[in-house]
Formats: sequence, structure tokens, C-alpha cells
Amino acid sequence: MNFTIEQEQESDGRWLAEVPELPGVLAYGVTSLEAVSKVEVLALRVLAERFEHSERRPFACRLEFGSQRQATLSDKRG
Repeated sequence: MNFTIEQEQESDGRWLAEVPELPGVLAYGVTSLEAVSKVEVLALRVLAERFEHSERRPFACRLEFGSQRQATLSDKRG
């Protein structure tokens, strides 16, 4: 399963970052980097909570942060 972070700047200057595939996973920041960093942490917390409670155990998860940064979270247990 792939997760993508979308970001946009609000009219008041704040940045909003969200992971559309994970409802409710969004964060604001003063800068784009701050918003993305916060939403990365939140997405990983949500996934960890799901794994802990066996809600979903994907074989591999991939978080893509634009074209420059990406992180991969894999569960290779068979």
C-alpha cells in the first residue's frame, strides 16, 4: 500500500500536509518542512496503532514524500 503526502499553503501562510489514504492524518506547520515532518510522524503513529491492534497488516507500506524523499515500512513476516 502506498501513502502520499499532499501539501498546500493556506491563505494565512500556514502549511497543511495530509495523507489522503489515512483519514484524519493531517498537520499544520509554519513551514512546508515542519508540516510534512509532523504528518510523517502522525502517519507512522496511526500505522503502528493499526498494526498493534491487528486492524491491518500490509505486506509492505511505502510513504512517498514528493520526488526527493521517501521512506519504506515493510512487514515481511509470512
